[in-house]
Amino acid sequence: MTPNDPQDPTPRMTRRQALACLAHWSGAAVVWTVAGGVPHALGATRGDTPLTGQANNALTFVQISDTHIGFRKDANPDVVGSLRRAIADVNALPTPPAFIVHTGDVSHLSKPEEFGTARELLQEFRVDRVHTVPGEHDTIDDGATGYLRHFDHDGNGRSWYSFDQGGVHFVGLNNVLAFKAGTLAALGDEQLAWLKNDLADVRHSTPVVVLAHIPLWTIWEPWGWGTADSAQALALLRPFGSVTVLNGHIHQVLQKVEGNVELHTAMSLAYPLPTPGQAGIGEPGPVTVASSELPKLLGTRRINVVRNQHRLALIDKPLAA
Repeated sequence: MTPNDPQDPTPRMTRRQALACLAHWSGAAVVWTVAGGVPHALGATRGDTPLTGQANNALTFVQISDTHIGFRKDANPDVVGSLRRAIADVNALPTPPAFIVHTGDVSHLSKPEEFGTARELLQEFRVDRVHTVPGEHDTIDDGATGYLRHFDHDGNGRSWYSFDQGGVHFVGLNNVLAFKAGTLAALGDEQLAWLKNDLADVRHSTPVVVLAHIPLWTIWEPWGWGTADSAQALALLRPFGSVTVLNGHIHQVLQKVEGNVELHTAMSLAYPLPTPGQAGIGEPGPVTVASSELPKLLGTRRINVVRNQHRLALIDKPLAA
């Protein structure tokens, strides 16, 4: 199911997108299983359904994205309620995830009170850590300064970082600081140099999971749905046997596979956006649907990483499940 203008429910994608992307909508939650290398989608499931064949040594974490705390328009007048519903779903899982990753647009307008509210809400997840990366809505006025007052994960005063857990190397990137509507944002030379240095000491057999807000492949350039220097970042990642890239920004689930690199976008917890290249839309904006339909288009993702298996398992779960 794909969100569209209620007056024109037919999805429109170019032939290039249709060949390059596997699009699937299943709701609000995605479960990821990392199994020695590449992410694998298990499919839609109830939040209380355990992963099929989940090993005892699996690392499970949850991805959420685009909460847009502070948004109050018709497309979703209660984004706090949507986030709290997702929190309840995750907290009800029979096996708690190790942590949460949030792939950007934590806030809607980068206001201190929005960041403060978001941080308080994210603390309601019953996990040890919530790892975030900034979206363009988190860097509106003074770059990442306001964001970092609330979400400086390694204390280095920068919005990119890495950490290791469960035999997996995680990298959080910022590809929104040069964001401008209608153009492709970029990571920039400084961050690419940091990424090269960060990966230098990581064994190529180690699974790598990359978090960034805007997709690291070009989905629809006229809307800025891509990263200008993503090819340079992906070149640094290709030597690794298993690379999973998790993005937000486009408020819908798309997947692209390039050899041993899998790239996935996630659903929003705020509102749907048009399908890539939908006719008659100059710039993408919130799509208003019936209130009964909205929970079907919002969701979370659970990811499971199992050692000595080839692929990560992903489960997207809608709030309406």
